[in-house]
Amino acid sequence: MADLDFFFDPVCPWAWITSRWVAEVQSLRNYQVEWKFISLKFLNEDKMDYSKMPAGYADVHASGTKGLRVAARARAEAGNDAVGKVYAALGTSLHNKQERELFVADAQGHIAGLLSAAGLPAVWAESVDDESFDALIRAETELALERTGKDVGTPILTFHPGGAKEASFFGPVIANIPRGDEALKLWDAVETVATTSGMAELKRSLRSRPSFD
Repeated sequence: MADLDFFFDPVCPWAWITSRWVAEVQSLRNYQVEWKFISLKFLNEDKMDYSKMPAGYADVHASGTKGLRVAARARAEAGNDAVGKVYAALGTSLHNKQERELFVADAQGHIAGLLSAAGLPAVWAESVDDESFDALIRAETELALERTGKDVGTPILTFHPGGAKEASFFGPVIANIPRGDEALKLWDAVETVATTSGMAELKRSLRSRPSFD
């Protein structure tokens, strides 16, 4: 049984930072993380008017769903660890290297190159437009919202999924990636808050700019 379910859309910079914190803790404590899908495109399709958003917003959300289709194929053919590797390749390109325009211009070709460089099957990139994976992505998007309630974004985390202390929430939204002892301190604090009976929300709107280092 996993210690944590992590719901991600690869285009979300905040989810990417949080995922690198989770990966740091995973390396230090050997936690089992299940990588799950939440599509910002599907999440917002009934409530977001893309014509009123900045140019390219719809294309970026569409690119996220294309990346999730590739991750879904990776899971189907090679399991959960492959999903984590696909996410690492996509996230590094999208955020650390700021290559969003390449995703929009040629998602299949760009992702194929990323997969090959990561030692993964480049053929998985053929799934960017394969809508047969959308039912799974929608189902996991809905699962995330069932666990947290609506009006949330990414990332969504579930501690102890399937256990007596299962607890889910949106966040934490962090601007920097904690490392070493700081990563463990934050993990313990967040897990404590998340699993405390009756805890519903802890939030502030002020944010520093995201740092992917």
